[in-house]
Amino acid sequence: MDPILPIILLSILLGGIIAFLIFGNYFRKQKSEVESLAKGELVDDANNAKKPAKSAHVSKKSQSKHQSHVDKEHSKKHHPLDLNTLKGHGDSVGGLCFSPDGRNLATACADGVVRIFKLDDVSNKSFKFLRINMPAGNHPVAVAFVGDASSTVVATQNLSGSSLFMYGEDKAKPSDGSKQQPKLPLPEIKWEHHKVHDKHSILNLFATVASFGTADGSTIVASCSEATEIKLWHGKTGKPLGTVDTNQLKNHMAALSPNGRFMAAAAFTADVKIWEIIYSKDGSVKEIVKAMQLKGHKSAVTSLCFTPNSEQVITASKDGTMKVWNINVRYHMDEDPKILKGFPIPLLDSSGATLHYDHLSLSPDGKILAATHGPTLQWLCPETGKVLDTDEKAHDGDITCIAWALRTLPTGNSESFILATSGVDKKVKLWLAPEVRTT
Repeated sequence: MDPILPIILLSILLGGIIAFLIFGNYFRKQKSEVESLAKGELVDDANNAKKPAKSAHVSKKSQSKHQSHVDKEHSKKHHPLDLNTLKGHGDSVGGLCFSPDGRNLATACADGVVRIFKLDDVSNKSFKFLRINMPAGNHPVAVAFVGDASSTVVATQNLSGSSLFMYGEDKAKPSDGSKQQPKLPLPEIKWEHHKVHDKHSILNLFATVASFGTADGSTIVASCSEATEIKLWHGKTGKPLGTVDTNQLKNHMAALSPNGRFMAAAAFTADVKIWEIIYSKDGSVKEIVKAMQLKGHKSAVTSLCFTPNSEQVITASKDGTMKVWNINVRYHMDEDPKILKGFPIPLLDSSGATLHYDHLSLSPDGKILAATHGPTLQWLCPETGKVLDTDEKAHDGDITCIAWALRTLPTGNSESFILATSGVDKKVKLWLAPEVRTT
């Protein structure tokens, strides 16, 4: 046999095997591509078939979002007594105060600015305001008008302690006969005191016109320290008039009676201490003497306010009660103040436990008591303790300060007062007074 023949046969056999493998692989690829294309069309058809369902899903989702938006808008509906919101604050607003005529509202904001809003029309959508920037490093925490809308005392806090600044405007120069009105000068610092309460911050300022007895009608200002100290100042001159110590571990707030006779402090204990401001014959403050104590609460008093006639005090305590006290007594003869009325605080938490009030403020006619706890605002009748109205979410956070306007505004055939509230939510809101029904 020719020895080359086996080699040829083997080559042919190997070639056939290789050809078979190559063509087999080719046909498998073709088949795979065909199957892949077929499956792809089915997927597309399935997607096309699902598109209406997806559209329906999107529609339902859109409806859900719309309903959620409607619910949010519904929840944002104003309370019937919510009159307006003063915008422009860049941080928490810790203090506010109306001018004596009620046409200006000063706010102390943690953004370092005191703003004085012009409230000629309280229902206006926007308000003009005067901006007073504090000295560098000073953050305003409280503000009070002294005498008129052109003079304000501002309490600030910085690293070294608390300070007081009195800003006043110089009188505009008389016109030279031209029709153009002279521009009002910006407020300037008229007096200042630093480290007023050492390194302790000031909780609140309270100003009133001294009209009792021989007082000369000057505006006096009380600054309440977060520790136990309270100081009295002459509003226009900044002269220190006296200092008292509550000796009650920690102050909550202090207030002056409308006639400037008494100064009271709510502090860590259940007792409220009251001092009398004694005036000299020339009208100046002579001394501050301890007058009386209100004893009757079982826990710390969180807030208090005087009635317009300066003869009564309303207190709220952590014991869940409010009390109305008669302080028109002969304390010089050891006559004690009397509890005229007592009410349970009509504000409960989700478990039914009684809450306490953080702030109290009585309307200038004495007929409506405004009280707050956290973001909740209530209006009460001080005669009966009954709730006139409530807004559980008056602010989007804790309410920091409340104050009534001294000006009445016509509402129909009656008169009403305006309440202002400030909060950590950067808002200052104006509220109408609720109707007081007499039976």
